Amino acid sequence: MAIDESRVPVVVATGQSIDRATSASALALATDAAREALDSVPALRSRVQLVSMVNSMSPIGVAPATLLARRLGLAPTRTEVTTIGGNSPQWLISRAAAAIAAGQLDVTLIAGAEAQHSARAGGARATAAHAASADDPGPGGAPDPDPVVGDDRVGVGPAELRIGLVAPVHVYALFESVIAHRARRSPPEQRAALGSLMAPFTAVAATQRAAWFGEVRTAGELATVTPDNRLVAEPYPKRMCAILHVNQGAAVVVTSLAAARASGVARDAVFCWSGADANEVWFPTARPDLGSSAGLRAAAGAATTAAGIGVDDIDAFDVYSCFPCVVEMAVEAFGIAPDDARGLTTTGGLPYFGGPGNNYSLHAVATMVDRLRHGGGTGLVSAMGWYATKHAVGIYGATPPPLGWRRGDTADAQRAIDSSAVSVATEAEGGAVVVAATAVMGPEGTVSAAPVIARLPDRRQISAAAMPEELGALAGRDLVGEAIEISGTPPRYRLAH
Repeated sequence: MAIDESRVPVVVATGQSIDRATSASALALATDAAREALDSVPALRSRVQLVSMVNSMSPIGVAPATLLARRLGLAPTRTEVTTIGGNSPQWLISRAAAAIAAGQLDVTLIAGAEAQHSARAGGARATAAHAASADDPGPGGAPDPDPVVGDDRVGVGPAELRIGLVAPVHVYALFESVIAHRARRSPPEQRAALGSLMAPFTAVAATQRAAWFGEVRTAGELATVTPDNRLVAEPYPKRMCAILHVNQGAAVVVTSLAAARASGVARDAVFCWSGADANEVWFPTARPDLGSSAGLRAAAGAATTAAGIGVDDIDAFDVYSCFPCVVEMAVEAFGIAPDDARGLTTTGGLPYFGGPGNNYSLHAVATMVDRLRHGGGTGLVSAMGWYATKHAVGIYGATPPPLGWRRGDTADAQRAIDSSAVSVATEAEGGAVVVAATAVMGPEGTVSAAPVIARLPDRRQISAAAMPEELGALAGRDLVGEAIEISGTPPRYRLAH
């Protein structure tokens, strides 16, 4: 079957930026990355129709895509910025690929950046300076806000908010407790196992020019709790957590194969084969299984099916890796081994390459594209937003997709996931059984909080915080499956003795 070249989406250019100075701004980092990408495809600059910016936690103004286009001298017909979510980069690429395949789009620039290192180092003064820089319209006056695209639902619901369960490291540590309990490991034993899982990521990060950390770490160095690697939330020490305080930017240019050929840049094109998206049961407390990801399984299955291949046909992976449990969920969802010879990351992952907010997966795609250009084969990138909530999977190839670009269908799987949600309670009195648990550690090394998600006798689930007098007994303890007594508003628990 002949494939219409005008409708074959390809990534023709990538750019990545890193700046360890404390004066760097997110908009400047995005500009540097985008300029690097566009400079490699100069004939396409005037053809950019859409500029998409990934949502940034750093001050970047209400019209970042418009300001980026101005800085680059582009004249797109549309600009936009995404909602919160680390799935956004891959979601944007799949969306652009679908529009190109439908003949609705020709050339698009997708970019994003974070300057949290600058914000942390410079404090309020640096934040204000970066905000002023982002809001400086330059020639042309102040632009209207960029349209916002993507799912804008908040990540936690009333049950989680009731006990202040918002910090990602606390929620993901809850997920990890379920995985550890199934493996019959105590928190220290799980931590040791995770050291072995994550150590190879550090070796990959050490090879990347845009990585924040370039140091290879052993499993023991990652898993051993020391003053420099303090325990954050059982079982995670600092070196297993995404590093947000980075200054990094990334950009990609997506176009049709026909436009790439007409512009003389088809030789470096990497083909978009397929993409798929799916959501988990939205709020964590309502999930029937907090130790696996039905949403990622659905998205990965739909993407590989759409591409006409199986997981065994993938040559390289980059799995989202903000915390180890997400890597474990991906391994299970893909049906591969944790020590698969192909490796699980092309960048080194969010704790070692760097976790620039919602934009990490744009770095993953850029790195994957560069790898496929030089090594050939196929690659899979998984991206994730909120609390393992929003999932996006993309498959890329060094050669044209045999079936043309196709978007995976997750409609039936999504309905099944949504219908699996457990009823949630926001208050209760009496007994419950712990489903997931963690102990949050203060800087001084003692337990400062110990949230749980528990199942009530009527099968509803509830989030609860520990009574203050219980905290001392919870360090290093696996609470999953234990009986507790819940009372009060907001819900608090004590161990049932």
